[in-house]
Amino acid sequence: MTNEKTKRPQRVFTLLVQVGRKPDDGLPDGATGAGLLCYSSGVDEAEAVRETVKILKEAGLAPLDVSGYGTLEDREKLGHEIGEEERELMDRALADNAVIVAEMTPFYGEEDDEA
Repeated sequence: MTNEKTKRPQRVFTLLVQVGRKPDDGLPDGATGAGLLCYSSGVDEAEAVRETVKILKEAGLAPLDVSGYGTLEDREKLGHEIGEEERELMDRALADNAVIVAEMTPFYGEEDDEA
């Protein structure tokens, strides 16, 4: 088929996803949400974002905002230092056509700081 020749290649995008709270979301007690560092494959960043949001919702999380940081090449051009472990996770996301959550940072409310 000629469609195979025009198929765009998958690339891996670095995404930072902010999630809110939802019942049974697995976030730590007292957290108001979290930031998730994800590596997601897609033919473009928009597809990678859509797939990431879909997977996180299926996992019981509540995505609120997604920031894209581009591909490995984009990040290298910006001067980002990218370690071997991070590169391996990106390779895995590409090989498995998957979304990899590399890091989760819980957020805690600041209302106690105002008292």
